[in-house]
Amino acid sequence: MNQKFRVLIAVGIIILLTGAVVGLEFIRGQRVAAQIDASLQPGDIPIFWNGNLRSAFSPTDLESIPSASFVDSEEGKTQDGWLLKDILMVYFNENQFKEDTIIKVISTSREKSIELTWLEVANPENMVMFDLSGRGTLKLVSLLERLDTRDEWIQDVDKLEIITK
Repeated sequence: MNQKFRVLIAVGIIILLTGAVVGLEFIRGQRVAAQIDASLQPGDIPIFWNGNLRSAFSPTDLESIPSASFVDSEEGKTQDGWLLKDILMVYFNENQFKEDTIIKVISTSREKSIELTWLEVANPENMVMFDLSGRGTLKLVSLLERLDTRDEWIQDVDKLEIITK
C-alpha cells in the first residue's frame, strides 16, 4: 500500500466517524425536543414523571388550591402557601404514588434540590408546601427536620421530577 492510499483510508474513516457523531447528536436532540412542551410560559414549573414532561404550573395556577400555613421555628414567621401534595393531586391520581416514590424539587438558578418521598409529602404534619417568595417565585418550605430552616429551603423552584421505582 502506498502512502496516498493510507491517507485516503484515514480521511474516509474520519468522515464516517464525524457523520456518525453528528447523526447521533441529531437523534438525541430530537428526543430532547420532543420532551419540551413549547406551550410552557416563562415562570411555569414543569413536572417530569420518570423523565417525561407530564404537566406544568405557575404560581397563579395555585389560587384555586386550598391554602395552608405554619409558623417557622427559626424566625417565628408565618409561611402561607399550598401543600405540595394538593398541587400534585391536581395533575395526578393519588394511586399513582407509592410510599417510596421520589419527588425531587429543584432550583437550577440556586443549584439546590431536595428529594422527598411521597410518604413525607403526603403526611400533613410535615407541612411540605410552596410559599411565594418576595419576588413572586415559589420556595419549598416544611416542618421536616431537613427542610425547616431558611438555609435548607429550596427557593426559586423551577422544576419538579417524580421518580417511581
